[in-house]
Amino acid sequence: MPPVKPVRHPIIRIVQLALGVLLIIGAAIMGPLPGPGGIFLFAGGMILILRNSRWAKLKWARLKRRWPRTGHLVDRVMRRPSALRRHARAKAAAAVAVD
Repeated sequence: MPPVKPVRHPIIRIVQLALGVLLIIGAAIMGPLPGPGGIFLFAGGMILILRNSRWAKLKWARLKRRWPRTGHLVDRVMRRPSALRRHARAKAAAAVAVD
């Protein structure tokens, strides 16, 4: 039986979504500055938005279908649970194929 995710309060979700948007805006502002700071802000903002927005999850799934290599790489870097599950499934299928 799959574990049940706890339901978060809607206000917490909205605050996290707004923080994610602010982090992405901050990444755009820090982009021209030297150093990799903008990349980390962007990744943090994407994680918060993807965790709290169904619309963003649907758009992200469509982007991954269109560009699977890039989507897979980004999912692995962000350590999204879906990427970890896909990796485990692929590993299990490869082990069965070898036997």
